[in-house]
Amino acid sequence: MDLPQPFQSAGTEQIGEIWFDPPPALPDILIKYIFTSEKLSVQVHPSDADTEAAGLGRRGKEECWLITSAEPDASLAIGFKEELDAETVRAAALDGSIEDLLVWHPVFAGDFFYIPAGTVHAIGAGVSLIEVQQTSDITYRLYDYGRPRELHLDEALAVAKLAPYDTKFRKRIAPVGSQLLVEGPHFELHYVDGSAGEDALTFTGQPALILPLEGSVSVGGEAVQPGQCALLDREELDFGAGDKFLLARKSLANSR
Repeated sequence: MDLPQPFQSAGTEQIGEIWFDPPPALPDILIKYIFTSEKLSVQVHPSDADTEAAGLGRRGKEECWLITSAEPDASLAIGFKEELDAETVRAAALDGSIEDLLVWHPVFAGDFFYIPAGTVHAIGAGVSLIEVQQTSDITYRLYDYGRPRELHLDEALAVAKLAPYDTKFRKRIAPVGSQLLVEGPHFELHYVDGSAGEDALTFTGQPALILPLEGSVSVGGEAVQPGQCALLDREELDFGAGDKFLLARKSLANSR
């Protein structure tokens, strides 16, 4: 109910996510803000190959998270402490001990995680983050803390990687300078520090989503503020030295 700035308090209504509907020019990337006051379910997403094999079409979901704020002791569960077999994980999901098998990573504002399809994960309480993902709504739940929602153990275990999380997918936003946070296979995500100037970006002419974090940017002459998202598609992009923003676009390596 108490959303962080720049969003307004929700009053008596609980708000868990704010979505930006993907524009027709860039339908394959979905951007969200996520706010948690309690742990979200332990879950996993399939890959494109998984969904195609299941006759669901190309609907896989790889995603990434940029932590924008975190309460003391906030954490995310990503991957297991060791390699496990499916029956061990199934039993742990049924009796709740799966929480103890996962690695819970303490998080702070500026932490960044890429979550490949098949990675078992859960967002803990007291976290606000930006999620950039393939546009897909397929989620398989393994555990939900006794809440009365459906679990999908067979589907989840068929696609899950029952192993530790590769720390190469974890980064931290540098105090100064721009960074390439994600480079394919499905999308690119750039963190742009305006103090680096336009040399921080390589413009390819392809559509991109712009998400301001600090300051503001101008897309086609219209100001875009933190908490908003804009499509850049042949418009002029202007930003200053005090501006910081994310730029997401389809990976050039993904020709399908």
